[in-house]
Amino acid sequence: MALNLESKKAIVSEVNQVAGQSLSLIAAEYSGITVERITQFRKSAREAEVDVRVVRNTLARRALEGTQFACIQEKLVGPLLLAFSKKHPGAAARLIKEFVKENEQLKVKALALENQLLPPQALDTLANLPTAEEGIALLMSVMKAPMGKLVRTIAEPHARLVRTLAAIRDKMQSAA
Repeated sequence: MALNLESKKAIVSEVNQVAGQSLSLIAAEYSGITVERITQFRKSAREAEVDVRVVRNTLARRALEGTQFACIQEKLVGPLLLAFSKKHPGAAARLIKEFVKENEQLKVKALALENQLLPPQALDTLANLPTAEEGIALLMSVMKAPMGKLVRTIAEPHARLVRTLAAIRDKMQSAA
């Protein structure tokens, strides 16, 4: 399908805008996957707030210039889909990791996160990043732990006294 210059400019602008608002990018080769499976993947991506694009590599390279994903430009070779994570850096990685379990034809070619090009093996690491809510919960539990320990330490002498008195009472009752 031939695109005119205005269509190409619109695609580049649109992808550039999505890249500017995204936290991470995954480029994956989709050869051999049926249209039905790709449609299911796109539906899952929309639900996970991941923007999936299939764009000509030359247009994608232009669109990624000047963004934090410019480092991935040399990896854009072959039929690729680009998955942009908008809300959480690991969202696209989790989505692709799940999809690959049933569709081994999808091959991750590169990942980009914060101006860094990551190898395809980093998919699991990126997918296992905690979400914002999980991160906050983890931080709160770490912050709460010293307070709980302090409260238990302060309460221990009183608890020990109560246990000692109870033991003395039990001993006197059994002796009588």
